[in-house]
Amino acid sequence: MSKKTVIIAGGGVFGVTAAISLARRGREVTLIDPGQLPSPLAASTDISKVVRREYGTDTYYMELGERSIQQFKAWNEDWPEPLYHEVGLLLLSRGGMKPDSFEYESYQTLRQAGFDPERFNKESLKARAPAWNAEAFPDGFFHAPSGYAQSEKVLSQLLSIGESLGVEFREEEGLAGLLERDGRVFGLRTTKENEIQADQTLVAAGAWTGHLLGLTWGLWASGHPVFHLRPENPDLFRPECFPVFTADIAETGWYGFPINDDGVVKVARHALGRKIHPDEERVVTQDDHKELQKFLSFALPDLVTAEIVYTRLCLYSDTANGHFWIDEDPDRKGLFVAAGGSGHGFKFAPMLGDIIADVLDHKDFRERGRFAWRAGAAEFNNEEESRATHSK
Repeated sequence: MSKKTVIIAGGGVFGVTAAISLARRGREVTLIDPGQLPSPLAASTDISKVVRREYGTDTYYMELGERSIQQFKAWNEDWPEPLYHEVGLLLLSRGGMKPDSFEYESYQTLRQAGFDPERFNKESLKARAPAWNAEAFPDGFFHAPSGYAQSEKVLSQLLSIGESLGVEFREEEGLAGLLERDGRVFGLRTTKENEIQADQTLVAAGAWTGHLLGLTWGLWASGHPVFHLRPENPDLFRPECFPVFTADIAETGWYGFPINDDGVVKVARHALGRKIHPDEERVVTQDDHKELQKFLSFALPDLVTAEIVYTRLCLYSDTANGHFWIDEDPDRKGLFVAAGGSGHGFKFAPMLGDIIADVLDHKDFRERGRFAWRAGAAEFNNEEESRATHSK
């Protein structure tokens, strides 16, 4: 009996992890991508991504984060070099941790689950992390078993694993159209005018997914600024005194990382972002720079005069409710989508492939519904209103 075939469009963390899981389940997998792999335009291609459990009251994402962290640790043991760094996570609150705030609910949910986050005040923050203006952040907590992954290197390692499992990777060959007949998709056409037939077609093209499939009413690209700064006093930003942080993130959007091996501190903003076509020029604007300086001036004064050596507009694949979109198209059988999540996909990299493979295998699993196909524009409008209300 011949193997069941899968064609995947997109070589970011969704597509590559899915390719690995499907190959391990006996599929014959081909993956195409319009660029080189790992693609410099993919959201998952960066020096670092936060790896955490903290998700407010959402116990499912907390547990998924826990399982991911354990697998990141296992990868550290198996791979040539450790790429997950457990430096801890500092969650800062400007107005004090209060019920319904992200920091307060994350703290309480962790404690209820048996974790032991360490709450701090102005004095203990000054002692632990002197780079911070403790007057601006009088409350919050530190959770030691969290950190970051070197995301581009992780993706490169995953590509090597995929190759060892027999996945065929075709670089510089993008999705040009679908092969359809009688309401069913049986493969795709590529930008090199090749037709690739398959039993199942998975589009996991990140920020491009909504545009490629006509789903931009509920799956769109948004741009978020990333800055690399070179501090004048690098010792203030070593992991032992400057762990991964979120700075009242539900209100400000700012987060960042300890100093990198090349001497830069990455600071980025995860907010609603601005909608953008993924093929547009990706520009970090003067307004973005002004917002960064405003944040640094009250939060991290030692970075105000730091040289900005690199900027990037990172594109998320957004959904109205912030959850992944991993499902089969009800109107085009054989076509599956794996995208969305509003920028929080990489931290679950060790789990994503099996989740996507379970969907292609039509298996049920806990919380399957939160990733299900969106019904249409009316549902999108309701989700967007709900999300806007929740974010206030």
